[in-house]
Amino acid sequence: MYADAGSAGIAASRSLVWVDRAGREELLPVPPRGYGQLRISPDGTRVAVVVADQEPDIWVWDPSGRTLTRVTASPGLDLNPVWTLDGQRILFTASRAGGPLNLWSQAADGSDEAERLTNSPNPQASLSTSPDGKHLIFQENTSASGIDLMQLALDGSRQISTLLRTSSNERYGIVSPDGRWLAYDSNSSGTYEIYVRPYANTSLGQWRVSTAGGTQPTWAPDGKELFFFAADGALMSVSVSSAKAWAAAAPTRLLEPRYVSASGNLGRTYDLSKDGLRFLLIKAPGTDSATTSSNLFLVQHWAEELKRLLPTK
Repeated sequence: MYADAGSAGIAASRSLVWVDRAGREELLPVPPRGYGQLRISPDGTRVAVVVADQEPDIWVWDPSGRTLTRVTASPGLDLNPVWTLDGQRILFTASRAGGPLNLWSQAADGSDEAERLTNSPNPQASLSTSPDGKHLIFQENTSASGIDLMQLALDGSRQISTLLRTSSNERYGIVSPDGRWLAYDSNSSGTYEIYVRPYANTSLGQWRVSTAGGTQPTWAPDGKELFFFAADGALMSVSVSSAKAWAAAAPTRLLEPRYVSASGNLGRTYDLSKDGLRFLLIKAPGTDSATTSSNLFLVQHWAEELKRLLPTK
């Protein structure tokens, strides 16, 4: 869910903004809307973003033509965009005809019909692809073990395998650029914290990265940093050693909590530029003088529907 999904509506005047490591901002030239989860394409030229209008759908921003184009348009919820490695398709989470959230695929230009990838009674959420593009990392919610991390083969076989299943919730799985480490968050300690395990054999070790809460991890393009949102919404940075064994420094505060940092059990609300120098974030109304609009865009009943489709443990 979005940061304010439990309220009456979603702010229509949210903005997409580039922020460098010094906190300097540059607004994207897109109209203010109810933006949610987002991802930058592998080549760094486009942005896939959820826009919550009457129903959440996935749109693509192309700065070359300064266009914001709707990709999904079917009735139901379309969430969690993830690009394929070649940038030709978007993998996403959707519900159709009142069914549970499952995994789907569609051409990034919206030129074809959406293709269903899974047909499960359990709510699922697309998270990321493996660095080689061969697997979609996703999470699945079951009554037996809560939220678990899984992966779906993208070779046409659609084979599903378990990455991490415990009695706690494991969410937001993402593999390091060198393919060695799986970062995720878990509430095994009682609060959500960031952890790292070996990929794909997660039983070989576990290391806690955050020290005071954390969610939505992602890696720098060179794999030498791991980022996440702290419990207060600050964006944190962790330096990662390039040695064979896992080693990381203590988290440091990079950006203050001025941006949308919560999405419930679903996808990330930020991403990193291809060169690793800027972050694409969502800015809500009222966070500074430039975005003080208090207008709200009412999206009726979709939050309740999302809670039904993707319950938390």
